[in-house]
Amino acid sequence: MRQTAPADRTADGRTDGRTDGENVFGLITPEDWFRIPLLPEERREASVSALIKRQFAGVDDQPVLRRQAEEQLLGAAEAGVEQGGVVLYLSFLEAAGIPLSASLLISRIHQRFDTLDAVSALRGKGETAPVRLPAAGRAARRRRSERTRESRRLGTEFADTIVEYFVPVPDRDEVLMLTFSTPLEPIADSMVELFDAVAGTLRWQKTAQPTQAAQATQAAQATQAAETAQATQEPRGQQA
Repeated sequence: MRQTAPADRTADGRTDGRTDGENVFGLITPEDWFRIPLLPEERREASVSALIKRQFAGVDDQPVLRRQAEEQLLGAAEAGVEQGGVVLYLSFLEAAGIPLSASLLISRIHQRFDTLDAVSALRGKGETAPVRLPAAGRAARRRRSERTRESRRLGTEFADTIVEYFVPVPDRDEVLMLTFSTPLEPIADSMVELFDAVAGTLRWQKTAQPTQAAQATQAAQATQAAETAQATQEPRGQQA
């Protein structure tokens, strides 16, 4: 298991000259889950390119397959953005040579949250219940099965198993939504155990924001650095 990249979390403790800022989430995922930040577009495309490069390492004679795989990944990432997603994880875990396909889309929903209200709204659309995550606190959880457009296109007889967590963002009228999905219906229960374990690592931390004094110091340092750089670039007279 590994922790998310610093873009999604902050280190424990405070930095001198800084105050608490916005809440950001942290998550621990399995080693073979590849993380794709969805925003901005440049980071999304760079992450997809890095994943394709890793998956096709040493394979130089499959340009069509490589291009198709890249287009498919970009399409999945763009679909995540349309759903309000900020991060997409794709599983490349294997067991006895069998891929354990799964995905996790993390989205932000800009609305107020009450666990019981959320469970009531979701009732009838799967197995729903209020839960309490070890670090993140109260949440709503839903498990359901769905025949996706992709599964229908491929003609598979299995439905995707989907587990969703709705977690209130501290001090904000927002909800963090974790959507886990796997097409492996025969081992769905085992995959759901993994999803629940990952969701249980969710935690909130404050970003460190500079105080006014720290900002003034940084501004003075930047000005001094600019003056020094300018002085070193001024033309010098020829020596006699």
